[in-house]
Formats: sequence, structure tokens, C-alpha cells
Amino acid sequence: MASATLAFPPDAFFLIAGPCVIEDDAVNLRVAEHLARLAERVPGGVIYKASFDKANRSNPGAARGPGLEDGLAALRRVHDATGLRTLTDVHHPAQCAEAAAVVDVLQIPAFLCRQTDLLVAAGATGSPVNVKKGQWMHPDGMRGAIAKVRSAAPDGRPVDVAVTERGTFFGYGDLVVDMRSFRRLQQSCEAPVIFDATHSVQRPGQGSGGASGGARECIPSLALAAVAAGAQGLFVETHPNPDAAPSDGPNMLPLADLDRLVDQVIDVWDLCRR
Repeated sequence: MASATLAFPPDAFFLIAGPCVIEDDAVNLRVAEHLARLAERVPGGVIYKASFDKANRSNPGAARGPGLEDGLAALRRVHDATGLRTLTDVHHPAQCAEAAAVVDVLQIPAFLCRQTDLLVAAGATGSPVNVKKGQWMHPDGMRGAIAKVRSAAPDGRPVDVAVTERGTFFGYGDLVVDMRSFRRLQQSCEAPVIFDATHSVQRPGQGSGGASGGARECIPSLALAAVAAGAQGLFVETHPNPDAAPSDGPNMLPLADLDRLVDQVIDVWDLCRR
């Protein structure tokens, strides 16, 4: 049995899902309530994710979110209404303690996965930390990032830490997912490995108005392949109406399609680990 205390259980499939950026309570709670019902079918549990600030947008006019204070308040309401664990990105060391006082899991964005002060500050909170692999990094290169988080654990306690594969960017407008990465990340980082099935189909700068495009039709194929290749958890950005989402709509999975994908992924997980 997976430990109920672990955000990233190594022996049971788990799901991180939610909208890209925190929106109004109507959208946040609609997604969260759907995920809370779905959690009954996910052996390792479901974590609700949403970002209070999209600080790494290419387009200076892109939606960034409500900011730290209002964003954390919205995530608290999600937790209070559904009981789900919550996750959000942190971008500066000073944000870590404040965010950890409200959410259950801190996430290090891919672009910041080598920022020592940020990794150490996240680890020092004692909260579970998910570190996303940089789009330019090879799997073995993430060993140091995970070690930085673990080195800051308070009182020497083990940190519940995971690493997320989100594809590699070679400059041609698409990210490429190397299915060997999951085993290599597990071996080098000695941590559960998650697959980001939605950012991996992103097409940076190829959407309308300079925004990112995406190929959401490829999400199921990549998710199933990743779990078969060894991914222990899945990260999926989802929305009731992705085409109306303020951020990353083209590479988000419609909420109505999430249950079927999760059921298929759990079947593959069970089959491959039987």
C-alpha cells in the first residue's frame, strides 16, 4: 500500500491536475470538484495545481494570474471546499515559506530548475517539492537539482521530492519526449518521476498573437507511452473550456476528457507493473 502521507507515492499511480493559472472561484472550484470525484479512482491520490503567477511568458501582454496573496487565498478555498492537496509554482526564494503555509506542494518551474537559492528555500520549508526538468537539460543533469532540495531539509528529515519530465526543446518549435528519460531520471535522482503530458505538446510562440500553440490531440498517446516507460505520476493541465483559458489553452486537456484518460493510464500502469 502507498503511504497516505506521501504526495508522490512511488508504488501507486498519482495525478497532478488543474488549470494553468488560477482563475475565478467558479472555474477553480468546478475543476477541483471534478478532480475530487475522480480521486476516488486514483490509487495514489490527486493534487490540484494552479499557478498564482505565470512569470515566464514569452509575450509581455500574456495573462499572469492574480498574484501571490490573492492566488494563495483562492487555493485555500479550493482545499477547504474539496479536501484536495494543492500545488503552485514558486519563482523567488522569498515566496517559498509563504506559499508553503497555505499549499501542500511547491513546484519549481522548468526554467528555474538550476536556481540554487530557490531550490534550497523550497526544500527548507519541509513541504513536498516537484522540480520540473528544464527543457534544455538531460536527465542525469537533474541529479544536482534534487540534491539541492534534499540538502536543505529541516532537521535532516527526508524531503518528499519528485522530478517532472516535460520534454526537450531543440529550437524547432516542438518539444520532444525521449521515453528513455523516465528510467534515467529515476536512476540519477532516486525520486519518483512525473510526466507533464500537456506542456510536452506545447508549441512555444506558434499560437495566435505570439502566444504558445499546442497539439492537445497528442496528450493521450504521450501519457500512455510515458506510464508504460516508467513514469510514476501524471501532470495534466485541464480546463472546462481550454479555448477560453487565459493561458496555455491549446495544450490543455478538456476537463470532459480527463476521466477517460486517467482510467486508461491506470490500466497501463497496472498492466506494466503486474
